Amino acid sequence: MKVVVVAGNPKPGSRTLEAATLVASALTGEEPAEVIDVITLGPGLLGWGDAGVQAAVATVQAADLVVVASPTFKATYTGVLKLFLDQFATGDGLRGVVVVPLMLGAGPTHAMAPDLFLKHVLVELGATAPAPGLFLLDSTYSSDTRVADYAARWGAVLTAAASSRTETS
Repeated sequence: MKVVVVAGNPKPGSRTLEAATLVASALTGEEPAEVIDVITLGPGLLGWGDAGVQAAVATVQAADLVVVASPTFKATYTGVLKLFLDQFATGDGLRGVVVVPLMLGAGPTHAMAPDLFLKHVLVELGATAPAPGLFLLDSTYSSDTRVADYAARWGAVLTAAASSRTETS
């Protein structure tokens, strides 16, 4: 099973990236095969046809399970993540890819943001999201039991869905 992390934080090497990697590892017991720190794709995100962006899109499309992460900005995901997601075709750009929407925030006010905002755009792109999104506090994500609890509750569902893609490919 190929697992990929996508982090849409305007800061490279962010806590969002680290949290997404922790979630991916907790769900599968292994480090992700690929990590895409979207901000490092640079100005190629602003148009179409950039080779680096196309390679990142192809990496995500070839994945079985993708943790898509963003900090909470203005109650939703970041513009840089939106620029990346705009590179995928509506309806089938993520067809068959199992996703975990993950968002970090300063407080619980936006705890529903992964399900209300991020999950919907991923499903619009064709992704499969068989589990609820995950919201973590950016100050405690590395020590919070929520990652382990989420993996214990949803890991089997997510990996089974992702494995079924591998079996039918």
